[in-house]
Amino acid sequence: MAFDGWNDAGGAATLAARHLLASVDAAPLGELDPEEFYDFTVRRPIVRLDAGGVRQIEWPRNELHFGAGDERDLVLGLCIEPHLRWRAYGDAFVELVRTLGIARVVLLGAHLADVVYSRPVGVTGFSSQPEELPRIGAASTVYQGPTGIVGVLADRLIREGVATTSLWAGLPHYIGVAPNPRGALALLRCVELCLGLRVDEQPLIREAAAFEQRVSELVTNDPELSEYVKQLKRREFAQ
Repeated sequence: MAFDGWNDAGGAATLAARHLLASVDAAPLGELDPEEFYDFTVRRPIVRLDAGGVRQIEWPRNELHFGAGDERDLVLGLCIEPHLRWRAYGDAFVELVRTLGIARVVLLGAHLADVVYSRPVGVTGFSSQPEELPRIGAASTVYQGPTGIVGVLADRLIREGVATTSLWAGLPHYIGVAPNPRGALALLRCVELCLGLRVDEQPLIREAAAFEQRVSELVTNDPELSEYVKQLKRREFAQ
């Protein structure tokens, strides 16, 4: 599951989920009705014209897809963080997990941090099975503070006895470019190890390389930004 919004810095979590969705050739499974969970003055519906020129209203969507993997079946969720009734939203997802007999839930997120843009993207998180994190190359988080729907759902699912892992990519706060394929690639690799999947990473690897080149040029051409990155590197070296 990945959620657009506060939990998705640089669009990295939803990009990772979309890439996984394309890789497993998933089919639509269903949607969660947005009526109860969104303030449509905050997340407004969009008017679009279809192929025949007819106006259509597109509401905020919580899309669920089914994909058959080599060793296991997957339910993939591309959703939007709700504005209202988070407990009821959690009830809906617990019911989904129970109804479909889902054995493990992996929740994806991304946050902004004081990190050097050119370093490998660090992934942190927590799991109902703590030994899972070092196995997949993620560090245990010690974060305390405001949380989003990813944190709320993870807590709820763990309390319900569902095997749950929450993974977060740490992205540079001073690079306001989205989507961030480097963060998406780091998350995708952790998901592959967590779920025993084999995914074609090459499209995302190419996107990440091009993205890093653009960011390097941006930093090089901005003296203040370049000096800030040097300070981060010195701070990192001192630690």
